[in-house]
Amino acid sequence: MEKALSRFTERMPSVFDDFFRPWNTWFDNDFNGRRALTVPAVNITDNRDDYIVSLAAPGMKKDDFNINVEGNMLTISCEKEENKEEKEAQFTRKEYNYSSFSRSFTLPDEVVKDKIEAKYDDGILKLVLPKKEEAKKMTVSKQIAVK
Repeated sequence: MEKALSRFTERMPSVFDDFFRPWNTWFDNDFNGRRALTVPAVNITDNRDDYIVSLAAPGMKKDDFNINVEGNMLTISCEKEENKEEKEAQFTRKEYNYSSFSRSFTLPDEVVKDKIEAKYDDGILKLVLPKKEEAKKMTVSKQIAVK
C-alpha cells in the first residue's frame, strides 16, 4: 500500500501542473507573449582575490536596485514600475507594469563587507566581494587522485 501511495504522490505534481498549465502560462507571460521577469539568473565566481556575483537583469536602471548587507546576509532587490498611456480620438489606453525580485545570499566570513562594490552595465549587475588578506593566502590548489 505504501509503495502505491508513494507512486501516486510522485505523479501528483505533474497532474496538477498539466491541469493548471493554461493558467500558469498566462500568468507567467506578459501581454506581449514574452516571459515575465521572475527571479534573475545569478553567476558566482570564486577568484583568488574576490568573489564576483553577476546578476542578469536587463531593462533596469542602476537606481532600481537596492543592495543591502545585514550581518552575513547580502540581499539584492529591485522594484520597477512603469506607466504607459496612449490617447487617441476615441479611446485611452493605460498600461501598468510592475516588476520586482529579491535574492539573498549568505556571505562567507572571508568577505570584506565594507568594501563590496556594485556596477550595472549592459543589463548585468556585477558585485565584487573582496576577500580578506588571510583568505587570499589560504587559496591553495591541490590535485586529488581518483581511486
